[in-house]
Amino acid sequence: MRQTAADGLKIAVVGGFGAGKTTLVGAISEIPPLSTEETMSSAGVGIDDPATSGAGTKFRTTVAFDFGRITLDEERVLYVFGAPGQERFWFLWDRLFSGTMGAVVLVDTRRITDSWYAIDRLEHLGVPFIVARNNFGPPGHSLEELRDALALPPGIPLVDCDARKRHSAKRVLVTLVDHLLTFATDRETLR
Repeated sequence: MRQTAADGLKIAVVGGFGAGKTTLVGAISEIPPLSTEETMSSAGVGIDDPATSGAGTKFRTTVAFDFGRITLDEERVLYVFGAPGQERFWFLWDRLFSGTMGAVVLVDTRRITDSWYAIDRLEHLGVPFIVARNNFGPPGHSLEELRDALALPPGIPLVDCDARKRHSAKRVLVTLVDHLLTFATDRETLR
């Protein structure tokens, strides 16, 4: 792994509370990821409550962002930023999106509606994105049912993943890069 690179490319991983963003960044990063996870306390009950949100036994939560790095070649590295999913931290998202080439919206099908804000924000800002269904267990919904529930147009890639597994996280990022190349080509064609 090279210590410096001429070109740093930035992507963001967004989604609802407990969707697996920190896990995905940690699974794919070649360096020990920077994580701003903190232990949830009784002060968060009713705000970041995993029992009422469907996030199960979650006891830590991201309070700023996660950061990982992947070397692409001698000159380029990919910087991966994971955004906090709770509504009270959404004000950080616009800063994280600044300079972002594209994004992954990570969806937990137990809480599909938690993904709507991320998709809306990315569309509003014009940031190209893909959607990855994080399979914590049986998916419960087919990919087409998920596409319909999220009102995703056919041009937005929708893939399955297991955020805990490096090869699966890598497949998500490859899908995003392919989408970004298609997006750039389509924009150039329209000029």
